[in-house]
Amino acid sequence: MSTMQAIEITQPGDPDVLKLTSRTIPKPGADEVLIKVAAAGVNRPDVFQRQGNYAPPPGASDLPGLEVAGELIDGDLGGNNPFGLRRGDAVCALLTGGGYAEYVVAPLAQCLPVPVGFSMIEAAALPENYFTVWSNVFDRGQLGHGEGGADESLLVQGGSSGIGVTAIQLAHTLGHRVFATAGNAEKCAACEKLGAIAINYRNQDFVEEVKRHTDGRGVDVILDMVAGDYVPRELNALAEGGRLVFIATLGGNKAGIDASLIMRRRLTVTGSTLRARSVAFKGAIAYQLHAKIWPLLESGRVRPVIHQVFPAAEAAKAHALMESSAHIGKIMLQW
Repeated sequence: MSTMQAIEITQPGDPDVLKLTSRTIPKPGADEVLIKVAAAGVNRPDVFQRQGNYAPPPGASDLPGLEVAGELIDGDLGGNNPFGLRRGDAVCALLTGGGYAEYVVAPLAQCLPVPVGFSMIEAAALPENYFTVWSNVFDRGQLGHGEGGADESLLVQGGSSGIGVTAIQLAHTLGHRVFATAGNAEKCAACEKLGAIAINYRNQDFVEEVKRHTDGRGVDVILDMVAGDYVPRELNALAEGGRLVFIATLGGNKAGIDASLIMRRRLTVTGSTLRARSVAFKGAIAYQLHAKIWPLLESGRVRPVIHQVFPAAEAAKAHALMESSAHIGKIMLQW
């Protein structure tokens, strides 16, 4: 067999531009493996790519999809293989694209063994969110390693998103106080169940709520997917030595800031994108996740939150749900 089914973006546009098609099965190169995909995660960058606003990095597949789980069936296993993966193993992988397909090529360094006891759907819900949260909250944001010490706190903007539920769970399980914003009572309740103090941004001011719960001190790290006019308010919500970390700009790219406030209170404003980073960079994150987070997953202390699973052929419905923002946690595709 040389062909596979895949979901392609026929042209930039609404969800209905996603169509089932036939493609040639890709061939792995040096330090790459071929995965027979069982399930794939749907993420906000997939929506941006479909709309024509987020082109794949050079050399990446034009197919959407940044995370999968499935069976490792072929490839170069002789290079950087820290987890001792072999043909036939169940793996999950972070991708630069191509996940909406029955087969995908992934760098070996970005593949992790499926956690013990996890289904393929649960495993496919891990890579994009867990790599992103680890890199931005615990690496760039240095939660627990700043001026506030081990007891530092985190504010997650968009706590009911896939990123949000991951950040809440990891920070809470690792002993940090977590605040999260969400847009209705159901989403706030979901955030609270995961360990956060929830703030309904439609009728509560997150700056006031954070200050009230911290005796005026503020939070040490903010994970922000909004930007725009949230930024000056977020700077006011930070404790001295606090860090504001951007991972998306759903509220707009531009913001006015008070530079003197940043200087006086020793604040750090940073951010990152993951997709175009090197295999070595992502491989280092994979190693950290396997050492520090995989045991939490396998013990049941942390679990992905799955909102709905769609057949892969119904990817357009999955994208429409994501754009509605009615979901709590992950939206998945299954072959």
